[in-house]
Amino acid sequence: GGPPGVGRLNHVAVAVPDLERSAEHYRTVLGAKVSAPQAVPAHGVTVVFIDLENTKIELLHPLGADSPIRKFLEKNPAGGIHHICLEVEDVRESMAHVSSYARLLSDEPKIGAHGVPIVFLHPKDTNGVLVELQQAIPAEDS
Repeated sequence: GGPPGVGRLNHVAVAVPDLERSAEHYRTVLGAKVSAPQAVPAHGVTVVFIDLENTKIELLHPLGADSPIRKFLEKNPAGGIHHICLEVEDVRESMAHVSSYARLLSDEPKIGAHGVPIVFLHPKDTNGVLVELQQAIPAEDS
């Protein structure tokens, strides 16, 4: 098949050294809708979702000693953008196509914080940006 045909920007993920303080900043300074912290042990993170009208910001904080976010915060102690997440219709089909152009960080899709299949692309192949492809959740039939 051809290119995966990306859909929406699902979220921008920001690594933060102090989850509570960052969540509070979005809540009080920007007046955003902020979720309760959610532990995702499979990915070594605690996440807070900031709900925006057209997308989400995902605050990431290390969970456990071997969290991938820990290394990132060592290099960027104040925090910073960790990855962007784009929706695709079918993660496996996207992987098959994209793998000719960019390295995938796993051979099999993983289940992400939203409970759907995801895969990450190597930032060296995507302009220095860690890109997550996430299977779009089908819209509910109304």
